[in-house]
Amino acid sequence: MTRVSRKLRKWTASVLDLPQDVVLNLPRITMIGGNQLTVENYRDVLHFSSDLLRLSMDAGEIEISGQDLIIRNIGPEEVFVEGVIQGIRLHK
Repeated sequence: MTRVSRKLRKWTASVLDLPQDVVLNLPRITMIGGNQLTVENYRDVLHFSSDLLRLSMDAGEIEISGQDLIIRNIGPEEVFVEGVIQGIRLHK
């Protein structure tokens, strides 16, 4: 996405009072306790094991670390993970 396009989308989101994650295709991370995590607006699963999940997104990667991680549901725009979630890191 070009810089002008990004600025136009950001301006449109603010004027129309739309969520930026929808307009700019930013990830939305929802965590319930330390056991459930939903990531929306991701691109691809880069790595998955019982202690690490790496997802690519438009502007980098998301890394979820923990123990006994299980992907409960995976769709084209959303991943639902359960397990003992210990950390979330964003890499740009």
